[in-house]
Amino acid sequence: MRVDLFDFDLPQDNIALRPHAPRDEAKLLLVHGACETGKAFEDHSVLDLPKFLEAGDALVFNNTKVIPAELAGIRVRGEIEAKVGFNLHKREDAKTWRAFARPAKKVQCGDLVRFGAELTAKIEEKGDAGEVVLSFNCSGPELDQAIAEVGHIPLPPYIASKRKEDERDKHDYQTIYAKEKGAVAAPTAGLHFTDRLFDALDEKGIERHFVTLHVGAGTFLPVKADDTDDHKMHSEWGELPEDLANHLNEVRARGNKVIAVGTTSLRLLESAARESGKIEAFCGDTDIFITPGYEFRAIDGLMTNFHLPKSTLFMLVSALMGQERMQAAYAHAIEHDYKFYSYGDSSLLLR
Repeated sequence: MRVDLFDFDLPQDNIALRPHAPRDEAKLLLVHGACETGKAFEDHSVLDLPKFLEAGDALVFNNTKVIPAELAGIRVRGEIEAKVGFNLHKREDAKTWRAFARPAKKVQCGDLVRFGAELTAKIEEKGDAGEVVLSFNCSGPELDQAIAEVGHIPLPPYIASKRKEDERDKHDYQTIYAKEKGAVAAPTAGLHFTDRLFDALDEKGIERHFVTLHVGAGTFLPVKADDTDDHKMHSEWGELPEDLANHLNEVRARGNKVIAVGTTSLRLLESAARESGKIEAFCGDTDIFITPGYEFRAIDGLMTNFHLPKSTLFMLVSALMGQERMQAAYAHAIEHDYKFYSYGDSSLLLR
């Protein structure tokens, strides 16, 4: 499909630079499925979420934890030094990370990069779009601690271009249930959840389950191709345990809904689902790219923030609800001053 079909005009004032406070009082746009396209969009609050679900429905969250994956370093080549930055996006092994270098033209294979007094890395590979492979001088927990000491929270480009990261972001850019370290971007739909909202969901008998997908910086890469067939998705590592897969199959078998909280949870669930719709255990990399025409197998709905024009995530929600339906939903959101992107408002998309 042509990428420009997923374009729309977004005023700068609709881009959130800080999250709503309190988190669970952000706006929530309820969007019904194709069979109810004549139904008006409904404006609510995230706190209203339990009203739209039934006892026995299951919400599936991504419990990945954002690490300080933005690194500033000094490239050393003989006696010549240069400042260079990196955004880690995928761990390869105990001491190796894939990263995006900036500016990429300043680095080449074999370069040594210093990050502070103790941490160094060698550039082992350099690929397309500024992607490099960094081999560090330490590994495992020692490397994790070193990165935590020198790294910064990797705010999305549309926020970082307008302001610097600060102490508030260390809290704001993390879900309250973040557990498994490894993401370089937050699963932002989950940022709206609070203990108060969890209590309300529990009271209604709505189930909460957790999977892990370590979100990579590739989620922010623009789609430069003119056609979706020519776009390459970067892979991300995820895990869905067998016991949870079996339980989610039971949820759907009894007539309840499985709702993904965030596109990362959705992509992992769909990666784990077979053509029959059965969800199976999953552990490994996924580069699933969902565009209109995709047949969803594992989920009945999605809670998600509002995404960039011509982004892979806007293509995903268009695949779920219909392209025209989502263009209309986004036009409604802009008109009613919904905030977009990572710190923005939310939507509930029910097929």
